[in-house]
This record gives sequence, structure tokens and C-alpha cells, in this order.
Amino acid sequence: MGYEGFIFTQITKYISYYDFDRCVDRYNGNWRIRQFSCRDQFLAMMFGQLCNRKSLRDLIISLNAHTEKHYKLGFRANIQLSTLARANENRDYRIYEDLSKIIISKARQLYLNDADFPFTINGNLYLIDSSTIDLCLTMFKWATFRTTKSAIKMHTQIDGRGILPALTVITNASVHDTVFLDSLIYEIGAYYVLDRGYLDYLRLHRIHEEKAFFIVRAKSNMAFKRLYSRPVDKSTGLRADQVIRFTSHYSRKRYSDMLRRIKYYDKETDVHYIFLTNDMNTDALVIAQMYKYRWRIELFFKWIKQHLKIISFWGRSANAVKVQIYIAICTYGIILIMRKDLKIEMDAYQMLQILSISLFEQTPIQSLFSKDHLQLSDVDISEQLTLLHP
Repeated sequence: MGYEGFIFTQITKYISYYDFDRCVDRYNGNWRIRQFSCRDQFLAMMFGQLCNRKSLRDLIISLNAHTEKHYKLGFRANIQLSTLARANENRDYRIYEDLSKIIISKARQLYLNDADFPFTINGNLYLIDSSTIDLCLTMFKWATFRTTKSAIKMHTQIDGRGILPALTVITNASVHDTVFLDSLIYEIGAYYVLDRGYLDYLRLHRIHEEKAFFIVRAKSNMAFKRLYSRPVDKSTGLRADQVIRFTSHYSRKRYSDMLRRIKYYDKETDVHYIFLTNDMNTDALVIAQMYKYRWRIELFFKWIKQHLKIISFWGRSANAVKVQIYIAICTYGIILIMRKDLKIEMDAYQMLQILSISLFEQTPIQSLFSKDHLQLSDVDISEQLTLLHP
């Protein structure tokens, strides 16, 4: 992509407005809207994400300080605080949910061959977890979690290649993690790595029936019968590799097939782990390594919370909160697409730091990330450009 004006304009070139307009039309987003379309709303919110604005008022002040540049930035209407606030409250969040799926799908295609797994597997690897985002009880009463606070939960399925969210669902924090499994479509031969909170034998059996594989932590009080054991090399950390069957009535009723039980000792954390899987053939050490790889999903949650604005919300309704989260995910996907397209040898965190102070520059975007431009050899940029103060 060549030089085409402001840095922000060059970033938005990665948005397919054909796909965007289809999402808007699907939910009648621009119905009876004369000014400040969904496109204006999206650009304003994305601008706030990129330049680290702390509130809607902060965002409006920043944008209106450059009113003469609005048209070249892509805006086709005046930007007012009340107008943007109403748009976030009333326009269907599913517009941006669907858009985030399209953007992430395109990003995943670019990262198909980028897996740096320390193991070899035949299928895709998906990491599943959730992250709770605390809210103020007096301002977000619709998201009551406990008697003293409100919260929402971000359920996410991460593609292990590139750490991209294949699916994200926002619910109240009171919704149990296992409910998220009902919304998944399982790929034949793919691996799904789950924490102990997802241990639901009926739902795990569905994964097995779909001819996919799961790896999940076992409970300490699990009742089972060992059918036979396989030899293990204890120098690798493995302690046991067994084929088992449940013995309790309810467990066996929900999962009647055989399972594999693998015990592994992690020297780094001095913890013994017990895994359950329906994969009877893969090496036991690879199973343990796949579960260990699960920590990468925490990188996504940390990145999306610390470096995009989803901790301090810019609206109080459920719709406004979801609009902000899904536009944050859209921004995350666009950054990753741009990184791959421009062949930028820098992680997304550093890219966002640089972009946050460069949106009004008029220079080819790729030059921002050149070594000559950055001169980072003796500078710790992570200390200079802070995007979010917890």
C-alpha cells in the first residue's frame, strides 16, 4: 500500500466497506439516520482505540481540535459527544460483532503458516478460556455479578496460529464457562485445549462425537478405573499415561467411552498436572506440551485489556459496552492484517504504541516502522509510550 494521506486514513484502507455496509444493512444500522452514519461511529471509536483516549469527551476534544481534517480522515458528519453516545447506546452491537468476525477471518488466513508450536500435530489447535472484566455496580446494574460488584465475561476461542480470536462471545459474568462450548462448531481432527472450568462430560462427549480432540484438566476427586497403562519417560516430566473409564454413575452416563489420563510434572512451577483427552494415539508429552501452550491465550487477554480501551468503558448500557469491545477486536485484527501486509518485523504492541502518536502524520505508514525512523537501539519504547494506566 502506498502513501495516501494521514496515517489514520492509511489504516482504514484495510477495512472492506463492502463487508461493513453488508453488516450495517443486516441490522438496519442506518435506518432513519440523516447524519453520523455507522461508518462515522466506527471510525470515531476506532480512532479512540488507536490514540488511547480515556473517555468519549476526551475523544471528541481530540477529534474536534482538527475539524479541518475530518473529511480526509473519512468522516462525513460533525462529531458531537451526545451524537456518538446515542449511537453507542442504540445502534445494534451485532453490526460490529459480525464485522469483527470478518476481519479476524481475513487475519487468520494470513497467519495460517505462522504457527511456532514446539510440537508437531496434524490438526488445528484452539485454546478456549474466558476473562472477567469488572464493572462499577452503581453504573452497570444490568451486569450484576455479586452483591458488591458488576462484571461481564469475555468467552474466547483462540486460533493457536497467530493468537487470533476465532470466536468471542460477551455475557454476564454469572454465565458458566461451559455454556460457551454450546456455541462452538468443532472441526474434525482439531485440538481444543480447555481449563478445568470447562470439565463437563456431556459437552466433552459431544467434541468426541464430532471427531475432534479435547485436552482438559481433570478434577482431583474423579472416580475412574484404570484399564491399562503405557510406559513413560519420567525424565521428560511424564509420570503416567493411562487408558481409563469412569466408574461413577453420572460420569459414565455422560461419557461412556474410554479416555486417556496423563499425569505430568512441571519443574518450572513445581506442580503436578493431570490431563484428560480422547486422543489415544498422540505422544503423551505432546499432549502435555499442547496444554502448556494454552498460556498464550492469556497474552491475548492481556493485550486486549491493557492496550485497547475495554477497561474504562465509554457507555453504560450493555449495547454500548459490547460495541466498544467488538470495535476493539476489529482494531486488533486490522493491526495484525497491516503487520502481515507491510511485512513489519515488530509485535502488535509496539506497533500500537507508535501509531497512537502518529495518526495525524502524513507519511507512508511503512516508514513509521523502519529502523532508520525508529532508532530504537538504545530506547525502551515500552517505558516511553504508555497506552493504558491500570
